[in-house]
Amino acid sequence: MARRPTVADIARVSGLSVATIDRVLNARLPVKSETAERVFAAAEQIGYHGTGLIRRRLEQNLPHYRFGFLLQRPDQLFYQDFARALEYAATTQVQFRVQPSIAFLPSQIPSEVADRLREMARRTDAIAMVAVDHPAVTAAVAEVQAMGKPVFSLLSDFAAGVRHGYIGTNNRKVGRTAGWLIAKAAPGPGKVAVFVGSHRFHGHEMREIGFRSYLRESAPELSIIDTQVSLEDGALAHEATLDLLRRHPDLVAIYVAGGGTEGVIRALRDESIAGRVALVCNELNPVTHAALADNIATAVIGTPLDTLSPQLMSLMASGISAPSADSSGQTFLPFDIYVSENI
Repeated sequence: MARRPTVADIARVSGLSVATIDRVLNARLPVKSETAERVFAAAEQIGYHGTGLIRRRLEQNLPHYRFGFLLQRPDQLFYQDFARALEYAATTQVQFRVQPSIAFLPSQIPSEVADRLREMARRTDAIAMVAVDHPAVTAAVAEVQAMGKPVFSLLSDFAAGVRHGYIGTNNRKVGRTAGWLIAKAAPGPGKVAVFVGSHRFHGHEMREIGFRSYLRESAPELSIIDTQVSLEDGALAHEATLDLLRRHPDLVAIYVAGGGTEGVIRALRDESIAGRVALVCNELNPVTHAALADNIATAVIGTPLDTLSPQLMSLMASGISAPSADSSGQTFLPFDIYVSENI
């Protein structure tokens, strides 16, 4: 029968004294957080039975923050994935404890978004949200910031110069990359359609600007028709795509810069035109994964949620602990590109 690890074993592995281990286990006297972490690491390494107790002792000394997250529509697969990534990141922090509060914004009406922000600010210490860029939202952000509660824009920037910071991809680069992909994949000269959820989403607008600039510079044989606004609604995007295919027989490519991807994919499936219209869209999920596998989608540009979420937690904690620090800039993360051969 294997010998059960003891306090002496923890001391040996950690290089600390038995007395120090005893202080950590029984909270007899304060110890430095670095020392407690060494004790925990050693206990975990040797399988000490009281590892959970040490972790609780550590957590008792950590700052405790209430983070609020306001995401977009709960029916969208991407935001379901985002919520799960945030919940996981909240449980894996080692420098502070997080009590997350995640809610969704079924409406893009600026006054309603502003009201939800104010309501969440009453029960949280910092907020990160995906929202439209509108004066009503900016005013609410200014109010919350004045309360000493930092507000971060996620994925699509808003309230620039007022909010505490932005984290997400560089949306203009995303748009230019989509343009490069479309230019390579389009089956020939012809028309190209662009979908955005709303021009009030700064990220959608920047993607469209980047996309248009690339094609204007490098693919003059591709003509972009009027931008389609989906309002983040798959049914609207589905109907709009069918209408585009009827009105423009020379349509050779579609770029979905915002919401409505599922509707666009469904329309292309309905018309059985796999490979005849190049499609670039955002975020890998079961629908876009299947579209890549079936040659409906050419490429998917993805947000690295597993990287973004823990970085966001750190930014929010810093915004609380060092509110006067100059952090009003943008944190850009590299984006992923998926094609049929790497899914």
